[in-house]
Amino acid sequence: MFGRYNCTFHREEGDILVETEQNGGLLTYRRRCEGETFERLLVSKTGEFVINPVEPINLPSAITNFLLVEFSPMVIEPGGSQTVYLTFPVEIGVFLEAPKDIEVLDVFGLGTQKYTLYGPPTSGLIARWYRSAVSTEIPTVECFREGVMELSINNLSHEWVEISRVVFDSTDMKIYYGDFVATAATMKILSPILAETDFIDAPLQPDMVKSVELHAARKIPGLNRGYLMEWGLS
Repeated sequence: MFGRYNCTFHREEGDILVETEQNGGLLTYRRRCEGETFERLLVSKTGEFVINPVEPINLPSAITNFLLVEFSPMVIEPGGSQTVYLTFPVEIGVFLEAPKDIEVLDVFGLGTQKYTLYGPPTSGLIARWYRSAVSTEIPTVECFREGVMELSINNLSHEWVEISRVVFDSTDMKIYYGDFVATAATMKILSPILAETDFIDAPLQPDMVKSVELHAARKIPGLNRGYLMEWGLS
């Protein structure tokens, strides 16, 4: 389903249907996902449709830029490092691209979205919440429901540190797709309660295609600033 399409097309995968059809001088875009439908009339003769995974912070509405992945506690020795694989929720974006512009047409996804508070009630932040298993090898995932996150963890402190969650600013997220959806990230532990997180702009496998980023399509500048977790790592 992921890829580029001209004019009319029909793609169906399980509970997801995405298609366009010619209707006189108009195009009808139609999407069905788990029984919910979305439809738009389009005036376009040169536009190209792009379907790819996007930053998972848009459903059921865009209320935050932050993603929190929770997992079983890990204790890391001082100066220790480890690369693990987590999973993250996948949302699917549909873009309409013309020679000089690109427009977000639709965003949808499978399953139910959950949110949580990271930090204190008065000054914390709302984040998209996801529970993941921890693997030392790339896990098998359901392509349109979840992706694989390669997380490189470095404990730069002089103490043993327990971690059971990682928080990201999703506007820095770089997503690639191929046989599965993937992203790569880092977590630099500064103390038992502080860590810096960021994304790496690199595919997990050489033949993967980079997704169009939502913030770029919406003309929101990407600052690539990462995120400082200051309200605890577990």
